[in-house]
Amino acid sequence: MSEVHLDDFSSLFSLNGKVAVVTGGSRGLGLHAASGLLQAGCSKVYITSRKASACEEAVAALNALPNKRPGAQAISVPADSSRMDELDRLVAEVNKTTDHVDILFANAGATWGEKFETHPEHAFSKVMDLNVKSVFYSVQKFAPLLSKSATRESPSRVIITGSVAGIGVGSLGENATFSYSASKAAVLHLTRNLALELGPRHILCNALAPGFFPSKMASGLIEKQGGVKALEEESPNKRLGRPEDIAGAVVYLGSRAGSHLNGATLVLDGGSVLKSKL
Repeated sequence: MSEVHLDDFSSLFSLNGKVAVVTGGSRGLGLHAASGLLQAGCSKVYITSRKASACEEAVAALNALPNKRPGAQAISVPADSSRMDELDRLVAEVNKTTDHVDILFANAGATWGEKFETHPEHAFSKVMDLNVKSVFYSVQKFAPLLSKSATRESPSRVIITGSVAGIGVGSLGENATFSYSASKAAVLHLTRNLALELGPRHILCNALAPGFFPSKMASGLIEKQGGVKALEEESPNKRLGRPEDIAGAVVYLGSRAGSHLNGATLVLDGGSVLKSKL
């Protein structure tokens, strides 16, 4: 009989002692991810978003989690990821309390719904800048800290939030999301380029492509498309995304279990993108 053996299976999904940074981490998908990272063993999880009060509220909730490792902490570092000077300040602030970063979850993002004829230029620029340009420069500016402790056997990770809107056709009509869909297609391809650039430096880059997850950013579009129950009925698995779906995917990509994925996109939508809307 063939022998099957996995070295240290018990730690396959462990993030014991890892240091993570979560942009857009004060609510929604970022907060779900941060919760998973802490409970999987991270020693420090830095939470950043534009609003200081939101960061402080998120950190308080995360630090109250009962089953994180002893001494583990979430740390608030408010910053506007759309500004280069703020990204520089963010990296400098993080560097004050750690000499390396193991996981960067680049999750900050924005959307805009508007019909084709009146879609404003300033909105298109805002969405592209935050969803694509700021992701690139977040990775670029954190690369030295990501490289610090990375090795071939224990690579650092960059996880980028895309969307199924960057794979299939996004919302059209009165609430069309042209800039959002374009930005998410761009950031998924950016992830593949980063994977080739940073892989030899022992930094793995992968993306998530979530479908609908009830959140502050998605709630308006969910209602305009018929509400939660209607969208659940349209999904092949008859439900929308849950916090554990995001947390589990981020922990997988950040752990030893995901150490041979690079340039991949995990689609988290229950199969909905496979159904044509046209």
